[in-house]
Amino acid sequence: MTNFDFLQKEPKFHSFADVAVAAEKILPIDVAASVLNCRRAMEFAIKWMYSVDTSLVRPWDDKLISLMSTDEFRDAVDDDLLTRMHFIRKIGNIAAHDSRKISKDQAMLCLENLYIFMDFLAYCYADSYTEGSFDPHLVETQPVPALTIPTPSEAELKLDALMKENAALREQLTNRREQQKETYVPKPLDISEYKTRKLYIDAMLVDAGWTENQDWLNEYEVTGMPNEAERGYADYVLLGSDGKILAVIEAKRTCVDVAKGRQQGKLYADLIEKQQGRRPVLFLTNGFDTRIIDNQYPERKVASFYSKRDLEKLFNLNGMRTHLDHVTVDANIAGRYYQKAAIQAVCDSFDVKNRRKALLVMATGSGKTRTVIALCKVLLEHGWVKNILFLADRNSLVTQAKRSFVNLLPDLSVTNLCEEKDNLHAHCVFSTYQTMMNCIDSAQDEHGKLFTCGHFDLLICDEAHRSIYNKYRDIFTYFDTLLIGLTATPKDDIDKNTYEIFDLENGIPTYGYDLAQAVKDKFLVDFLSVETSLKFLQDGIVYDDLSDEDKEAYENTFTDEDGKLPKSINAAALNQWIFNEDTIRKVLDILMTRGLHIEYGSKIGKTIIFAKNHAHAEKILEVFHKEYPHLKDYAKVIDNYMTYAQSAIDEFSNPKKLPQIAISVDMLDTGIDVPEVLNLVFFKKVMSKAKFWQMIGRGTRLCPGLLDGEDKDIFYIFDFCGNFEFFRMGIGHEVGTRLALQGALFCLKFELAYKLQDLSYQTKELQVFRQDLVEQMVAKVRELNRENFAVRQHLRYVDQYANKENYQLLTYEDTLTVKQELAPLMEPEQDEASALRFDALLYGIELAQLAGNPYNLARRDLKKKVAALAMVANIPDIQEESELINKILHTSYLDDAKTDNMEQQFTAFET
Repeated sequence: MTNFDFLQKEPKFHSFADVAVAAEKILPIDVAASVLNCRRAMEFAIKWMYSVDTSLVRPWDDKLISLMSTDEFRDAVDDDLLTRMHFIRKIGNIAAHDSRKISKDQAMLCLENLYIFMDFLAYCYADSYTEGSFDPHLVETQPVPALTIPTPSEAELKLDALMKENAALREQLTNRREQQKETYVPKPLDISEYKTRKLYIDAMLVDAGWTENQDWLNEYEVTGMPNEAERGYADYVLLGSDGKILAVIEAKRTCVDVAKGRQQGKLYADLIEKQQGRRPVLFLTNGFDTRIIDNQYPERKVASFYSKRDLEKLFNLNGMRTHLDHVTVDANIAGRYYQKAAIQAVCDSFDVKNRRKALLVMATGSGKTRTVIALCKVLLEHGWVKNILFLADRNSLVTQAKRSFVNLLPDLSVTNLCEEKDNLHAHCVFSTYQTMMNCIDSAQDEHGKLFTCGHFDLLICDEAHRSIYNKYRDIFTYFDTLLIGLTATPKDDIDKNTYEIFDLENGIPTYGYDLAQAVKDKFLVDFLSVETSLKFLQDGIVYDDLSDEDKEAYENTFTDEDGKLPKSINAAALNQWIFNEDTIRKVLDILMTRGLHIEYGSKIGKTIIFAKNHAHAEKILEVFHKEYPHLKDYAKVIDNYMTYAQSAIDEFSNPKKLPQIAISVDMLDTGIDVPEVLNLVFFKKVMSKAKFWQMIGRGTRLCPGLLDGEDKDIFYIFDFCGNFEFFRMGIGHEVGTRLALQGALFCLKFELAYKLQDLSYQTKELQVFRQDLVEQMVAKVRELNRENFAVRQHLRYVDQYANKENYQLLTYEDTLTVKQELAPLMEPEQDEASALRFDALLYGIELAQLAGNPYNLARRDLKKKVAALAMVANIPDIQEESELINKILHTSYLDDAKTDNMEQQFTAFET
């Protein structure tokens, strides 16, 4: 008989019942195996909860720490129970690395905590429940097992399989748990001060790498206390490598407020400081709640104890630290006025105001990363930090940030945990939140756990906002470190909960520099929202009008690309609309005809299409290939489904390489630096205002000379899913369709053909010239892809001008029709853009001459180009035309030339 037999009576608990029973049966002969099975049974039971309870949202991976860290799981269990469960997890980790460190008392407490968790499960989910209590005598009387107990290394329970197995139970058991939890009475933990020390506190010390009777001493005598005996006994002292006391721990029983030991601990610290000349750090704890008094900042809560390395580093930094009131910022890293001001603001916050958190609100493209790199250099040089952690929510952002640090701080040792596992001692660690969550328990060296709670001195949180904090809260509460949050969301659009995270007043960040100011300062470019008639409209929903609860629902939705939309969004209708092939064709046509182009209109500028999910992105790519088969490699899907995604991002970031269009699912939404981006297409619903601003930021960077020698001064946003209306960002603006170079060339030829119909131009040479123009135009029209969506909208005119006979009697109206209906359809030439521009220049001069108009600008432009040719007259082809070159440069040839002989000479030039 065991304490867990009640689980075996409930068939639905079969996936974890036997493991719990095994954990108890094996304890008399192997305490470490018992602990490992307790951890295993708890993990299986938690996975079972996720498989049957619809309120539990499955996290990014199935590791135990991830499953226990979601908001939904915390809501489902009470704080005391969660603390018991973390005890099982921590002792299980210790047992996995060194089974000799596990005591029988610790294993027994793991069993008791597991029992209380299983009792909670039975109360909430079982068909029938009988109240019971854990009986330690049952454990003592267990017979030695006759059978081999399964070890945790054997086949693990797969959450995917559980989800399928229990799909039919989800709604029923969720409802039962929600009803039962209302009447569940938590079982408070109340154990003596001594047992608290020997179980919970000792476990935390072992987890932090301390060794009893070597660098941690129990009941350390302190003389000079204000009592009759003039002595007291500190519960624990922690020793450094030099034998001096680094810290004092004052312990209280589990049900007692740790504040009760504050004065007692202070007296111990005072007396030890007198004895050794250095004041120790003071920890106050009851095993559940732990506080630190580090002699610099006010008393604060910490997740655990510092390791020896952490405390020795803390004292070393305190000895080197200098004030930050007048710092020198490296102008080669961050030389702009607002970057320097941001750095000084953070320094003042940390030093003068004695704060531990700072929030920088800076528009995307204004140099947040450079600013924080220069700030790190200041803090390193002034002795404030040694180990830095940079966190972002995507691998690509981590990679990009690391590159920037390596380039600008080449002497700083760095590592990317997402790629490197053998350089964990680097002073600057880059990681995604997910990877760091998994490394906290697993990263070890010869001294034990590496990423202890005091390991880092500075944590930089990229794109800091509430949803990130909520999702990865345990990282922020675990590491006791200075915290800097970076965000591009305008300060007035950041929710008050984010300001609360950084201990700031609502709407007042540590420093702010917004897009409007950056545009005014000419450091960034503004956007233009392009008005289109094609749009998925949602009745009357506006973000600012939502309740705080609804806003949070919207904010959280964007984290899951396949997640459910809030109820107020007609998800079925939206999905049907965005996946519709005709919708995609229209979206692509609007982009290709009205988007900003480069190379004189022959190539669409770098463009990001924000797609809903992978299937949507692939559908967009499929339709693009159908509509524009001649634009090979122009578009590419970039998302987490692809291998070597970073190389695809690098190709898109290179202005000399294709693709021009990146169809992105989340990967390019934030943090990617591509100054050449000219068009953003919102082809999905965005629920988070913070993320919406991050996405807009993909286009704000300056790019000199991008637009045919002109600097980029604006970028276009095409919003097809009503996001601007949702966030009250103002209406879009109409933009004209700019003719690409090939379209403009077609128009010039057509107008020449129209002018050359005049009686005065009916010479043999000009008749041949006109006939040649008509043949060229007919050939271009016949090349058009009749299956293309845009071409199909103009088939009447395509058929008309694909026929040579229809060029016989051209009218002025025909020139207008061709400019409106046909010229925008012309496909890019294979020739270099410079050659096409030269053709257009010559045709323009000829047309101006036919119309009797002055062409001074065109003439000056032509003379410049001919002068450039004269500089390389050693080329044989150019030598042959030296007579014509000299005429143009040194005579009145251009003023005197007639249309017919000018055409003959220009034909030679074109050749």
